[in-house]
Amino acid sequence: MADLATDKTANQSQAVIEDEHDEHHEHHIHRNSVHHRLRASSSIMQLKKILVANRGEIPIRIFRTAHELSLHTVAVYSHEDRLSMHRQKADEAYEIGHRGQYTPVGAYLAGDEIIKIALKHQVNMIHPGYGFLSENAEFARNVEKAGLIFVGPTPETIEALGDKVSARKLAIKCEVPVVPGTPGPVERFEEVKEFTDQYGFPIIIKAAFGGGGRGMRVVREQATLKDSFERATSEAKSAFGNGTVFVERFLDRPKHIEVQLLGDNLGNVVHLYERDCSVQRRHQKVVELAPAKDLPQDVREAILADAVKLAKSVNYRNAGTAEFLVDQQNRYYFIEINPRIQVEHTITEEITGIDLVAAQIQIAAGASLEQLGLTQDHISTRGFAIQCRITTEDPAQAFSPDTGKIEVYRSAGGNGVRLDGGNGFAGAIITPHYDSMLVKCSCHGSTYEIVRRKMLRALVEFRIRGVKTNIPFLIKLLTHPTFIEGNCWTTFIDDSPELFALIGSQNRAQKLLAYLGDLAVNGSQIKGQIGEPKFKAPIIMPTLHDSAGRKVDCSEPCQKGWRSIILKEGPAAFAKAVRAYKGCLIMDTTWRDAHQSLLATRVRTVDMLNIAKETSHAYSNAWALECWGGATFDVAMRFLYEDPWDRLRKMRKLVPNIPFQMLLRGANGVAYSSLPDNAIYHFCEQAKKNGVDIFRVFDALNDVEQLEVGIKAVLKAGGVAEGTVCYSGDMLNPHKKYNLDYYMTVVDKIVHMGAHVLGIKDMAGVLKPRAATLLVGAIRAKYPDLPIHVHTHDSAGTGVASMAACAAAGADAVDAAIDSMSGMTSQPSVGAILASLEGGDFDPGLDGHMVRHLDSYWAQLRLLYSPFEAGLTGPDPEVYEHEIPGGQLTNLIFQAAQQGLGEQWAQTKKAYEQANDLLGDIVKVTPTSKVVGDLAQFMVSNKLSYDDVLAKAEQLDFPSSVLEFFEGLMGQPYGGFPEPLRTQALRSRRKMDKRPGLYLEPIDLAKVKADLKEKWGDATECDVASYIMYPKVFEDYKKWTAKYGDLSVLPTRYFLARPEIGEEFHVELEPGKVLILKLLAVGPLSEQTGLREVFYEMNGEARTVTVEDQHAAVENTRRIKADPTDTSQVGSPMAGVVVEVRVHDGLDVMKGDPIAVLSAMKMVINFSFSSFIS
Repeated sequence: MADLATDKTANQSQAVIEDEHDEHHEHHIHRNSVHHRLRASSSIMQLKKILVANRGEIPIRIFRTAHELSLHTVAVYSHEDRLSMHRQKADEAYEIGHRGQYTPVGAYLAGDEIIKIALKHQVNMIHPGYGFLSENAEFARNVEKAGLIFVGPTPETIEALGDKVSARKLAIKCEVPVVPGTPGPVERFEEVKEFTDQYGFPIIIKAAFGGGGRGMRVVREQATLKDSFERATSEAKSAFGNGTVFVERFLDRPKHIEVQLLGDNLGNVVHLYERDCSVQRRHQKVVELAPAKDLPQDVREAILADAVKLAKSVNYRNAGTAEFLVDQQNRYYFIEINPRIQVEHTITEEITGIDLVAAQIQIAAGASLEQLGLTQDHISTRGFAIQCRITTEDPAQAFSPDTGKIEVYRSAGGNGVRLDGGNGFAGAIITPHYDSMLVKCSCHGSTYEIVRRKMLRALVEFRIRGVKTNIPFLIKLLTHPTFIEGNCWTTFIDDSPELFALIGSQNRAQKLLAYLGDLAVNGSQIKGQIGEPKFKAPIIMPTLHDSAGRKVDCSEPCQKGWRSIILKEGPAAFAKAVRAYKGCLIMDTTWRDAHQSLLATRVRTVDMLNIAKETSHAYSNAWALECWGGATFDVAMRFLYEDPWDRLRKMRKLVPNIPFQMLLRGANGVAYSSLPDNAIYHFCEQAKKNGVDIFRVFDALNDVEQLEVGIKAVLKAGGVAEGTVCYSGDMLNPHKKYNLDYYMTVVDKIVHMGAHVLGIKDMAGVLKPRAATLLVGAIRAKYPDLPIHVHTHDSAGTGVASMAACAAAGADAVDAAIDSMSGMTSQPSVGAILASLEGGDFDPGLDGHMVRHLDSYWAQLRLLYSPFEAGLTGPDPEVYEHEIPGGQLTNLIFQAAQQGLGEQWAQTKKAYEQANDLLGDIVKVTPTSKVVGDLAQFMVSNKLSYDDVLAKAEQLDFPSSVLEFFEGLMGQPYGGFPEPLRTQALRSRRKMDKRPGLYLEPIDLAKVKADLKEKWGDATECDVASYIMYPKVFEDYKKWTAKYGDLSVLPTRYFLARPEIGEEFHVELEPGKVLILKLLAVGPLSEQTGLREVFYEMNGEARTVTVEDQHAAVENTRRIKADPTDTSQVGSPMAGVVVEVRVHDGLDVMKGDPIAVLSAMKMVINFSFSSFIS
């Protein structure tokens, strides 16, 4: 680099240093300090101290070169900038005025105050940087009047060139081409209209006394001319103190080329070649390139020559930039000369090897270009350089600047990467007062493609958390074909909407910390959790050995199993093979119904995946694993914040050999009420594609019309259709209407529908062994080729005996759960059933040793989930009276406790019986079991007897589920609805006499997907299916994951309870990406805000998250933010001041109409409503 004065210049100044340096600055730099010794070797003649009248990254850039030149540096700062990095990088720093004297921006425009600081502290030179006072001729003049050196052009030159109208006149005088425009400044709208009347549209209005895109508007039609003129003049006055503008013809799709100039005090001017600054947004440069890639050589030479000619004509001194537009015919037009250093000067430095700031300072000190070795014949370029401005702007929200605290800041580096940063550091507070730029990243490479790839690599290396940045946009921009070719134009960003299809950073680590921080302060937010787990040690994984004592290799999933028949030969062949199998097969329910019945469905995906490969081996001859659908579907999203489809795919990958069974509620899908038929077909298609093999289809009322919808949907999807009859009550009781004839009638209809398998669903565990023998035997006798599968619960303790009876009567498969998760409201013990059937005609063909080894895992896991235990201690033979389904019993105990009815549990069970009778003795399984449960709790809460309900039915406000049942939304009950109770309860509500799906319009699946994409940025067919089943649950889940990320990767121990202080634990985000975490401390409560800081160590790096303490009694004024998912709310695009409201009561507002005008971050912007509102 031509970084310093020549040796001769340095030697001339050396003597001056020895005599004067310590005399004035002994109180700042001691004679023997490191700084003194380093700086004593070179200096700029007799000058010793430089002040930079600016903020952010440019003072730091100047300080670095000043230190290389042995200069002492001085920073100035506003009160709002007191924690800014530029203050710390200087040798001295002084506040401009006192607190409240100036606005945040006004402080840096207080020229007289800055000069006063400089004089007080023996400053010799003032460098203005760019922006603020850099183009203020009056400031430059006052600096020189004060006897100081202004590092920049003369005041006269600034006056001549800083005014674009004057610069235009100068260009015309020098015969440099210009775009047609107004001959002078324009202050009145009438003058602008005269110009458009003569030259037409489009035009561009520009602030006459400033740049950076402020005070600039492109106008394409008469209708917007007046408003654009007013906005431009207002913005120019706000930014530069002068609202004068000028107008010129607007060129479509031109390139923006600027030439870097240097002039000395002797009238010499050189160029340092050009930069292509065409990639802009709102006329502000986003990415710059040097040199221009595809500029014809003759055009380049002409532009460079004209730039030098213009500068020489005004005896230009110091650094400046001549700017040109080049149209599509390669004709060029002069725009202006910026009499200052530019933001993008770094890429010129990279390709020329010349330190522009060093040249600036030395020229200001009196050096000539020749002394600096900067004659035109010595200046050449090498390779290409690109600069990206990394800002705290959110591209997804129209580049609205973001504010807040930077929580994480890791920058790029390495060969060919240069960073010029300002307030980019962890802990920095980004305020709305100043420009949003964090850091300039400049890369240099031998070719354009090399430097483009280098910049991409650098951008990917950045990790900035706490505020939004434009990095995703920059990455998208650099990978766009037009940018790859190097053919961008000034409106390229506006003309390329595909640039905004962004793939943002997942920010997984910081989101995870936010959850862990909240857990540390507020405890678990998982509904139904009481206390912390009893077991917190690492779970010891079992080692499987077969019956011969041989160790089983579980490093890979087992490939042998019944599923291969389904995949190779199809559902019908599978059903035939099952029927031909000699023994009675087992379906294990541990992964679904067992934990639903015992642990409120709270077992997480990770805990099933951890034992999945072992399960594939131990259960290789199992008929199926019941693992999906039913209540697990919505609970995964609602309480565990997991995607049920993701669970299904992950389980399928680790257990490829055993058929997966799901629970499908007929025409309800997995919802609690009927849906349009096409929703059920769509759901079954996705379930089959993602890994479900067997669909156990049932209807809560055994309504065969409802059931048929589900069976047909499964058959169309290519799944194994298990048509299921729900068993209700004791069939042996002569007073029950659900007798053998009833069940056989339902079975006949199911067989007629084409089901591959018949299921018997004993949801309350009331199928006694004798009844099992009678029912299964009758079905087997009538349908000898039909596979029969029996599902039960062990609520009464007779489950093992009943399943053995089913096997003996001809059942092909029965349900069981792993021993530690069996019994009571769960399924019978698999170990007990295996022992009962072992060695006989009905042997299930499972290795009992391996199954028992699995149990050691679940025994530990159940203790981990102890906060969700319902407190059941043994069988409940009363189930034959109250008939509460096993899965519901646990939930009812939870609900009763939450509603203050815990002590009245016995009364609640009795009320359940009465509620069932009131409803007409219905089949009780989700969702009808919920109807009975809701009515029972309603009766206990309101102290209502059976007779009270009948007597007061017309006055009672029944639970919504009861009214939906009476309406017919859940189908038609066997024997009809109870009258007159139904009519009295419904009053004026409708009554359905056929299946609800016939009343419903098909769902527009494409529209649902499009709406979800618009709302959440992306949507899969599985997302569509989830949303249709549970719209609110799905949206709440999406909001949660947007805040905390994917928590399914977090070990359950730390999902349910915070770690101990100093405890280290690991979280694997994905293979090869592991976070090593340690809770360091929980900070004290802020009495003002109610917040606490939680301190973690992540991969050895300290991280802090701020959490609201929900237990704190602190009065705090909240400024509610708009909910981005609520289209009825309008959020400001950024923090700022509302300067004008453009709507009023009674006004119709169309989509896109501005509703208010906001002033913020030195911009004036409109914000609008996204849809029509009246």
